[in-house]
This record gives sequence, C-alpha cells and structure tokens, in this order.
Amino acid sequence: MIDLLIIGSGGAGLSAAISAKQKGANVLVVTKQHPSHAQSVQAQGGINGVLDNHDDSVEHHIEDTLKSSHGLGVKSSIDLMCSNSKDTITWLDSIGVPFSRDENNHIAQRKLGGAKYKRACYSSDYTGLKVLHTLYDRCIKDDVEFLTEHMLLNIIVENDCALGATFLDIVSGEVKQLLAKTTILATGGYSNIYSGFTTNSSASTGDGIASALRAGCRLKNMEFVQFHPTALKNSKVLISESARGEGGHLLNSLGERFVDELLPRDEVARAIFKELQDNKEVFLDIRHIGLEKIMEAMPQERELAHIFEGVDVESELIPIEPVAHYSMGGIRVNIDTKTDIENLYACGECAEVGVHGANRLGGNSLLEIVTFGRIAGQNAYTKAQQTKEIEEKLYSIYIKDKELIDKIYALPNKIDFYSKKELMGKTFYKDLGLFRTADNINELLSQIKIWQDELSLMGIGDKAKEFNQNLVEFIEFKNMLELSETIVLSAQSRCESRGAHYRVDYPNELDEYKKDTIVDKKDKTLSIEFTECAK
Repeated sequence: MIDLLIIGSGGAGLSAAISAKQKGANVLVVTKQHPSHAQSVQAQGGINGVLDNHDDSVEHHIEDTLKSSHGLGVKSSIDLMCSNSKDTITWLDSIGVPFSRDENNHIAQRKLGGAKYKRACYSSDYTGLKVLHTLYDRCIKDDVEFLTEHMLLNIIVENDCALGATFLDIVSGEVKQLLAKTTILATGGYSNIYSGFTTNSSASTGDGIASALRAGCRLKNMEFVQFHPTALKNSKVLISESARGEGGHLLNSLGERFVDELLPRDEVARAIFKELQDNKEVFLDIRHIGLEKIMEAMPQERELAHIFEGVDVESELIPIEPVAHYSMGGIRVNIDTKTDIENLYACGECAEVGVHGANRLGGNSLLEIVTFGRIAGQNAYTKAQQTKEIEEKLYSIYIKDKELIDKIYALPNKIDFYSKKELMGKTFYKDLGLFRTADNINELLSQIKIWQDELSLMGIGDKAKEFNQNLVEFIEFKNMLELSETIVLSAQSRCESRGAHYRVDYPNELDEYKKDTIVDKKDKTLSIEFTECAK
C-alpha cells in the first residue's frame, strides 16, 4: 500500500517525496510530464534566505514579505518560512545545489524587488532549474518511485477522507485509480488561463486545484495573479528579475527611466503597462552592466533574448511587457498543509498557505515550495502511519471518470476548443489583467458562461486511444474553464485595489476587504465569501 501519493513533480512535490522517503515512507510521485519539465525551472532569479549578511535579519525578511502581501499574509506561515530559510538553503546546499559563490566562497546573494537587502541566493540565472534537477537527482538516489505521463482526473473521496486519485494514463489511454493512505497535491498554478500572455508552460492549467474544488476543498484568493514585469515582448519568454537585481534599467521609447526597478512586482508591472497604454514601447537595458558580468550572472537571459528576439543584450535594448507569471491563489490549507479533506495535503503554487497574500515577494516562491513541500511530506507520512489500509475496490469516481472519457470521445467537436483557449487568454489579459473594472469583469463572466454552455459542442478530432495529446489538452481546457469562473467571481466580489488586484473603479485599499476571498462549491454552485485572515 502506498503511504504517500504525491501528484506533481516540481520543487514542492520532490521536496515532499525526499522528506517522506527519508523517514521510511512508501512514496509514489505521479506526474503528467517528466519531472525536469516542471514550472519550478522558471524561478530563475533566486531563493530568499537570511544567511550571514549582518545588515539583514529574519525580522526584515518577515517585514518585507508581510508588506508585499498587502495585509493578506498569514504571519504564522510567514514566520515559519522565513525563520527556517537558512536551514532550507543549507539543506539545498548540502544535497548539491550549485549556488553561485562570492569572493569568500560564501553563497552569493542578490537583491530582488521589494527586499531591503541582498537576500536571494542564486545559481547564475538558472536557480529554479538547478534546484529542481538537484531535488530530482536526490529522489533517484533515495529510490523514490515515479510514474510519468499520468494526468490527474479526480481525488477519490469517501466520508470526507481522501483515498487516492484517478488518472488518465496518457500512454495507454486507460483510466486508472491509485489508492494511498495520504495524498499530496503539488500540481502547480493556473496562469496558463492567460494563454499567449504568460511566462508559464502550457501545462500550468490548474488541474490539481480544479480537482480539489470538485472534491470539496475550498479555494482562497483566486483573484490574485502576479504579472511579471519583464517578459520578452513577442515570445512572452521570462527575463528574470535577476536582470534588474544586477542593476538593469527600465526605459521607455523616449529613453526615460520611469519607475524604480526594484519596487514590488505589482507596482513595476503596472508602471510598465501604463507606458504601453500611452503608446510607448518599454525596454530593459542591461548594456551598462557589461558582457563579463552578464555572462557570469545572467547568461540564460542573454541567450533567450538572442534566440527569441534577435537582440544582443550587451549592445541592444530588450523589448519587454508584463504578462501573467504566478498565481497567488489556490487550495486553502493551514500551516501544516492540510486541506479541508482528511488525508489530503497541498503544497507549492497550487496551495494557498498564506505566505504571499495579494502579491508575492520576488525570491519567495522557491523558498515556499521547498519549505512547505518538506512539511507536507513529514505531516502526510505521520498521518499515513496512523491510517488503516485502504479497501481495494473500484470506487465510484473511477467509474464516473471512465464514463467521462468515453463522453469526451463522443462529443460532436463542432466548436474548436483551441480557438476558445486562445480567446480565453486574450480576454483574460484584457479584462482581468493589470487594470480591472466592473464592466470588464462582468463582460468576462458573461463570456465564461457562453464557453461553458458551448463545451458540449466542443470535443476532440483525434479519436486514437494511445498518446492522445488532443484528449489531454481538452481535459486541461475543461479544468481552466472551471477555474476561470472562480477567479472572475472573486475579482468581481473584491471591490477595492490590493496588490496584484487593481480595480480602476475602486483604486484604494479598503480595511473592510482586508480579508481572504473563499470559494466554495456545493451542488455545482459556486459561492464567494470573505473571512478574516488567519494569524
């Protein structure tokens, strides 16, 4: 019997797997892609940690994180994450993450937006990639079992207790159920709802969050999506905050610097967007940094700009624009990563544990996923030891999911869902982007209702059973469409501006909304309420 079923193989899922495996747990990590393809690789700039910089302190890190959260951060979660940051960095260093070093052979640190001091430990501008690959190597060394090319369909729940999950085996086309004493969702965020206007891969479709909502979990703060200030204009490929952390400037087409580049991301992104609305172009300028420093600190950014924009960054300006990058909202969990359902845990970007609130501080994403990934692994294993063996039988959700797949094959495919996905991305960026109004939000909600009604006329053209990517992408679209309503209803309900949620018609931050937005689903009906933030 599986002790821990971990769904997702990014930094959070792998950290959970290592943590539980080293305690002796029987762990299975299931993922729809290969582990090295996880979205964690996009965390290029660094991972925050207070080390031996005598100017910095854990208290300063906590203050910066709380300030960035705009009143929606959970102080207990933030205290835990920040207080353990040195131990987290030390652990990553000990298992082989190749951090860049300073002249004294200490782990090098850079300053990112919203931080008082140089706090982000980095590996050139490949930090997320290096962390992810090292975690994966450690999992292999520890004999963690992986099952790839399996897409999550639903959580198996009986009597408000999770018993495992159902999956589509992408290779065979079969529906499978996997039973486990405890289950951890580490499936990432939902920024690909902004398809065509996001730094995220096409796989960031909120599958785990949608399945948790259907299973009976409540979601939290879904309206808060962070827009990264610097994506390449044409390809939307991320140019890391490391470029600004190393001294890069933002210039408009008049050659003017118009914003402090190291303000929090929401402020910088809105300032850039305003310039674009005024029919000015915006550029990132790192020419003054020099080729030697660029090759040392941000070689990836140089290569990406050359490949995707044809720009030589040491001599030319880099055209950029802000796009969706990170989803602060997700499955509501407590500091122990527990969801509303017994034996079901969630960590990483799919979970809302309260460390980001209304706006994520640069450098905190990697710290969160490793910190709370390890906590999830420990807590889920402890619970697994107290849990009886799961009865081996075919559960009702498995039967329903087999029928669902058959129904998808039988859909008429009169409407191309790919065109609707593209339209969804454009519409979300326009109506629920950096600046929002009631009219745009209401218009988007009406459009979502139309897409939901049209879903029965969509379908797949590829009727093959094995390796059917058309089927996978249709299921992803269904999940995005389901989550899109939760995002829009949350944004509609929050009649104020706070962090990444900026309402032109309600431009001020209001005390009455210093609360969490909670989404619940009962009998296929969504409800929105505001609750006091946890302490």
